Amino acid sequence: MKIAVIGATGQAGSLITEKLVAAGADVTALVRNASRLKVDVPDIEKDIFALTQADLAPFDVVIEAFRAPEGHEIQHLQAMQHLMALLEDSQTRLIAVGGTSSLYSDETRTKRLIDLVDVTASFYPVAKYMSDAALELKASDLNYTYFSPAAYFDPAGLETRAYSLATDIFTVNASGESYISMADFASAMRDIVLNGTHQREHISIYQN
Repeated sequence: MKIAVIGATGQAGSLITEKLVAAGADVTALVRNASRLKVDVPDIEKDIFALTQADLAPFDVVIEAFRAPEGHEIQHLQAMQHLMALLEDSQTRLIAVGGTSSLYSDETRTKRLIDLVDVTASFYPVAKYMSDAALELKASDLNYTYFSPAAYFDPAGLETRAYSLATDIFTVNASGESYISMADFASAMRDIVLNGTHQREHISIYQN
């Protein structure tokens, strides 16, 4: 299995890359600046919008861990649209590091968390465009997995291995908390990729 990680130098992307490499996976980093890589893997040094169909063709799985720069949050949607176009009619699995805002608020699935966010909130643009990207991906014919972290996605949190996967409905633990460390998220991502689970699903995660 050949795996590409887009955004492999970012907070989540670097941890995902490290977990996959430690598991012996065949990983290539797709990054803008290969000098920032924390592990020794093959790389394609390109902006996400410069990637071509030929760049992605060798891979069985493409993990999208792209983070749009501040003020350009619409790129979350544009990047997803670009990748979807490149992978159209292919068998490549596209796995997105998603956002919590795309989850439904309850089992009626009538409202998503983004629908409950004040449009003046500072994080609204990134949440909105990531949610829009999720909708487009889920409506496609691609073999996708959209993986939403908990509301508090902690880059400094420890790996506990005490987490649960959930559906596309926002879920909290027994204490009413929605928390996951990036380390635990990366471990769960590794398992999903290598075990081939949750294909064509929108899933989420939280610490028990």
